[in-house]
Amino acid sequence: MSEALNNLARKAGVAVHFTDAGLSRKSYDVDENVIRFVLNDMGYPCADDAEAEQSAARIEQERWQRPLENIYVCVEDNIVFDVVYPAAETVGEIMLFDEKNHKVAVTAEEAGEAESREVGGAELLRRQYKMTGSLNIGYYVLAVKLGDKIYRSRLAVAPRHAFEPEALKNKIWGFAIQLYSVNSKRNWGVGDFTDLCALVELAARSGASIIGLNPLNTLAHDYPENASPYQSISRLYLNPIYIDLEKVPEFTGADKAAAADEIAVVKAQEFIDYDKVYRLKTYWLEQCYERFLKQKNSDRYAEFAGYCAREGRELENLAAFQAIYEEKTKTVWGGWAAWPEELRSPDSAAVGEYVQKNQKRVDFFRFMQFEAARQFAEAQDLVEKRGLQIGFYRDLAVGVGKDSAEFWSSKEVFIPHVGAGAPPDAFFPCGQKWGLGCFSPKELKERQYEPFIRVLRANMKNAGAIRVDHVMSLMRLFVIPDDMDCGTYVYYNFDDMLNLLTLESCLNRCMIVGESIGNVPEGFLDALQRHNIYSLSVLWAERAAAGWGGFYAPEHYPSNAVTSVGTHDMPPLKMWWFGYDIELAYSLGMMSYEDKTGSYHKREADRKHLLDSLDAAGVWPEDRLRRGDCLYGEGYPEGLEEAVHRFMAKSSSRVFLLQLEDVLLVDKQQNLPGTDIDTYPNWRLRLPVALEDLAADEKYIRNVNAVRKER
Repeated sequence: MSEALNNLARKAGVAVHFTDAGLSRKSYDVDENVIRFVLNDMGYPCADDAEAEQSAARIEQERWQRPLENIYVCVEDNIVFDVVYPAAETVGEIMLFDEKNHKVAVTAEEAGEAESREVGGAELLRRQYKMTGSLNIGYYVLAVKLGDKIYRSRLAVAPRHAFEPEALKNKIWGFAIQLYSVNSKRNWGVGDFTDLCALVELAARSGASIIGLNPLNTLAHDYPENASPYQSISRLYLNPIYIDLEKVPEFTGADKAAAADEIAVVKAQEFIDYDKVYRLKTYWLEQCYERFLKQKNSDRYAEFAGYCAREGRELENLAAFQAIYEEKTKTVWGGWAAWPEELRSPDSAAVGEYVQKNQKRVDFFRFMQFEAARQFAEAQDLVEKRGLQIGFYRDLAVGVGKDSAEFWSSKEVFIPHVGAGAPPDAFFPCGQKWGLGCFSPKELKERQYEPFIRVLRANMKNAGAIRVDHVMSLMRLFVIPDDMDCGTYVYYNFDDMLNLLTLESCLNRCMIVGESIGNVPEGFLDALQRHNIYSLSVLWAERAAAGWGGFYAPEHYPSNAVTSVGTHDMPPLKMWWFGYDIELAYSLGMMSYEDKTGSYHKREADRKHLLDSLDAAGVWPEDRLRRGDCLYGEGYPEGLEEAVHRFMAKSSSRVFLLQLEDVLLVDKQQNLPGTDIDTYPNWRLRLPVALEDLAADEKYIRNVNAVRKER
């Protein structure tokens, strides 16, 4: 690779080599074609060395083009910013205004020597200033007078530490729930917001403090079977499939009677049929909407108008996207990128005309969001009424689908022709291609990080905690060109991203949990710890000898962590014990016969390691017989799940989440990474016990009691 290309990649934050997450930390040199493609896609032409040098020079020149950067992100005890100005001039008054445009008294002093550069025949200085005294955390407008002009920038002042609830002075516990999987006698084939309210009641009666949820964001209206909650079309809004029709004010008893047969059909199916459930709910929401439109003088309609006004352009863009997509999907294949050119931007006159002509349908999609938001807010009200100390622990997906409203609405802030993925690792030797949109580091900062901040705020709403999926994306994200198989890392301004996350955490009183399974950069976890961002720990990963040795004792677990037996991507306890996950992977061609045999032998050793750890911790139920003859997977030790849950509840971690799949002895996993709907029923499994029967279920009672002995 030429020095010119290497220099450009370094300046633009594109990796030319990386190491994987394996034990050997294998190093990879990135294909030069990948590097050139990614750089060009980010707006840095580099077809040859001359172009690469010009692009690198432009990056340097951009540092001197404006007196102030678009945004400065600082911590409260170190507020610094740079000013670029002609050497022949002096910096005038430095002013600060809060978000209400009130002037804030500040003093700024020069910090260190100025950097100089000749640009266009004139000498420019770049000098750093530091504000003395203290400021409240939050956002400000920084104004600097140079000559007879005043230049403005945004200043974000972040705390040193993310928000931590008072409840975490003690060890607490709760549930990890896939809301869609909740099986209740009254829902329409998929868990909904009324079920969520019932879960709040159950949690409160059981002594739980937190309810972990899958991402609840909007999925594709026209393709409900694309059910992965991590492939949203907008992380700013909710999935209407979670609306309880029977709680919609315009829904009637006669409607329920008319829908009864179809409800019975979708509830009777072995797996969740997203297409039928969503179409059924959409049809009845449309009937409710027609009645709603006849009440334009009602308080409810006024609430709807107020909601739309508050949500503004973002909601309008989502609704317009869904309305256009619904129409175009009948004749156009390829998503919004295949629409007529004039419809590919929400700011175009053609989109404005479309919205005007189809206002009723556009407003229907806004109505769906209005009702979803209302019902979710009611669940949050119940959290507060019943005194759950943390409440909902929401999940923020690492990215958004490229064929999505979020991408269409803000495509300038995304790198256009690459998708997020993961580098090679022990589980996926060829890496993973997720196909999610990736923020452009340069364009994100150009927009004062507003798209990132909006996503954080939307998902911290009605939440006492938030899980940041693939939290390493605050520092770097592995991107793969759309038409290639190999990729590389794109780096972000980690300090800015981390400080903004910390700031929004405190402003929204929402604790942060970072999911860091994968290729973690050196020093990254230490940085999260310094900012009081909690980690995730799962039983299956807390083992000696990189997963080949025994399970760590409970006191080994980190205190600032949320811990659980596994995740939605891992086999539940019973499935693991019998090795059904191994057989499944083999049957789907995901492992060879030799690997299958080796995995079974290892699992035998793993079972013994687990029982030894449970024995050492003294957690086996007194009225259950600890059977060693089950080691070979020929039986299931009675009380195993209770012992495991008590073991985990004894851990040093302040938060323990109980997965109902483990409690109810489910032997299938919710999601099998690397497969699709044609291979495995991902995201379609219902819990085997009805929600109404859980409180009286012996397995539930015994497992909750096991946890409460330790928390």
